[in-house]
Formats: sequence, C-alpha cells, structure tokens
Amino acid sequence: MKRMMQRQGQIEADGSPATRRTPPPRSRPVVQDEKSVFGRIAEFFRDVRSELRQVAWPTRKEVANSATIVFLTLVLLVSLIFLLNYAFSHAVIFLFKS
Repeated sequence: MKRMMQRQGQIEADGSPATRRTPPPRSRPVVQDEKSVFGRIAEFFRDVRSELRQVAWPTRKEVANSATIVFLTLVLLVSLIFLLNYAFSHAVIFLFKS
C-alpha cells in the first residue's frame, strides 16, 4: 500500500504526507485544432500508454500468492460439489430402490 501511495504522489519516500504541487493557473484557454484520423489514433495510444504507466502492477510474489489461493479454493469447491453430488445420488438411488 505504501509503495502504491508513493507512486501516486500521496506520500514521500520517508512516509510523510506529500505536499501538493499545483500547476500555475492558465491565463487563456487552450484551443485545440482539428486533428486528422491518424492524429487522433496516435493521441489515443499515447493516452493509453500514459494510463498504463500509472497502474500499480502487482509483483511476481503477489501474483503467485493470489493464484495459489484461487487454485486451492477451486480444488476445495470442486471437491465439495463432488461429495454432495455423490451423497445425493446414492440417497436418491436408495430411496427409489425397488
């Protein structure tokens, strides 16, 4: 959590709260000119790349831990469903045995 907050600029490296850095106010509005289709596509991919840099990607250890938990939960639930199916099928066969 601390590393993520450092990446987002919320805390400094020593753990103290970060000071807000506000950009200077603009004196006049920015006028955007019309871009071609290729210019808009290039801008889209630049924006995607910029957003992906801001993502707090998990470490290899975190991915391994999460995958292990998911796998163990899957095995547990599959086993539970198998046992319940086995028990109910035998109970139904016992009830309707002629």
